[in-house]
Amino acid sequence: MIRLFNINDYVIDTAHLSGLHDEIVDEFEQKIADFVGAKYACGVSSATNAIFLALLNKNITVEVPSIIPPVVCNAILTSSNKVAFRDDVAWVGDSYTLHDFGDYKIVDSAQKIVENQYKLECNPQDLMIFSFYPTKPIGSFDGGLIVSDDKEKIDWFKILTKNGMEFYHQSWRRKAVVPGFKMYLNAIQAYIANENYKKLPEKYEILSRIRNKYNAELGLNNMSFHLYRLNVENRKEFLEKAKEKEIEIGIHYSAIHRDPIYCEDDIRLEKSEIESETTISIPFNEKMSYEEIDKVIRLINEHGHFKNT
Repeated sequence: MIRLFNINDYVIDTAHLSGLHDEIVDEFEQKIADFVGAKYACGVSSATNAIFLALLNKNITVEVPSIIPPVVCNAILTSSNKVAFRDDVAWVGDSYTLHDFGDYKIVDSAQKIVENQYKLECNPQDLMIFSFYPTKPIGSFDGGLIVSDDKEKIDWFKILTKNGMEFYHQSWRRKAVVPGFKMYLNAIQAYIANENYKKLPEKYEILSRIRNKYNAELGLNNMSFHLYRLNVENRKEFLEKAKEKEIEIGIHYSAIHRDPIYCEDDIRLEKSEIESETTISIPFNEKMSYEEIDKVIRLINEHGHFKNT
């Protein structure tokens, strides 16, 4: 089977890892902050929880692309906000502005992480959110990170994620500040993510070559390091062909505005609806052989494809 993603295996000696205060979490937080060009970082148990915390009790309407993971909408709604949808299909695999408050914005970059990204896309007061879900560029078994140059915001998230408590450095002494959440990045999550971070330069170099090959052979200009997406007519037929040839295919994503759980209004978002019926993601991982890449290209060219823009 030609896999959609590669997920590295690790055997971990947990004897030297501790809970809330393990140094590897602090070190990893700062390492990623430095990589993306931010001053401060707060590890979170998932990027979904990071979005939840960043929007907690704002009581606003957050407009997001309809082609989006449902967990984003869940985080918006459960943090006491409303959700609206726009017709944007180009963001997938990239970052996007989740919400702009005027004095600062929240950027959801759960599918993208590159060097100096915070400096290039954000202002010092902004929040940027990253994901360490297993299939993401830096995978763990899950995890997320909020970065900013605003120390006050990051310090507040550190309290919220650790049960609403303020901890003294490398000590079990604590002070209850606010009713909070058990949403901190734990040591095992940080360990695995850190091991995969060490492999990121080599991974991106290989993915760049694969992406360039796909772009040249398929006549596209995709730029993501997370997903390689395109569109096909008769998707059910294509998926059956791919299964026969043992090629794993993903669908990222379905149009959320069609789901009455998230949207009661009968709205029309034409590009999103086309995307929902035709989008596919093809194998795009650093373990692929040249033969596997060629096999995927042949399958697509035999069936035909297009790009929904």
